[in-house]
Amino acid sequence: MDKIQEEVRNCLDVIKKGGIILYPTDTVWGIGCDATNAEAVDKVYRLKKREESKALICLVSNFKMLEQYVEEVPEMAYDILKHAQKPTTVIYDKPIRIAENLVSEDETLGIRVVRDTFCSDLIKKMKRPLVSTSANISGEPTPQSFAQISPQILKGVDYVVNLQRSKKSPRPSAIIKLSNDGQVKVIRK
Repeated sequence: MDKIQEEVRNCLDVIKKGGIILYPTDTVWGIGCDATNAEAVDKVYRLKKREESKALICLVSNFKMLEQYVEEVPEMAYDILKHAQKPTTVIYDKPIRIAENLVSEDETLGIRVVRDTFCSDLIKKMKRPLVSTSANISGEPTPQSFAQISPQILKGVDYVVNLQRSKKSPRPSAIIKLSNDGQVKVIRK
């Protein structure tokens, strides 16, 4: 079994038990859990010392999975995502089948379709979205590499993925808000 599949299996064991993981994403190192498990999502908020009113994002493996967790995916989303030059998170109206504490007060949720092999394989095996939030305490700088992750975060997760630890992350994803009424707002380039 290759290293990626071994790490996917280790993560699945932790996530199925409601645990949280520290893992490399297609952007920065992330803290994650099962996006349908409210108790696990709560653990992520507590570890980051983040208010629940500040929503987290989640990752899906493909458009089909995206459609299972958003009531109505605007047609424009497909065009934006197919042509995006870098990882792009889209904030959608009316997410469904997701932990309530993951959805923001305005009934929206940021979701990114990942292209990273490890993340994609893990999400496919989970058969549900994976929470993804930067591996830092709320208000502190986003770590650009594994070496910059604070000991508090490292000790606070249930499992640390042993992949890409030497990789430097360019930066977080672009964020675009797409409302069902056709409005488009760029939140982060």
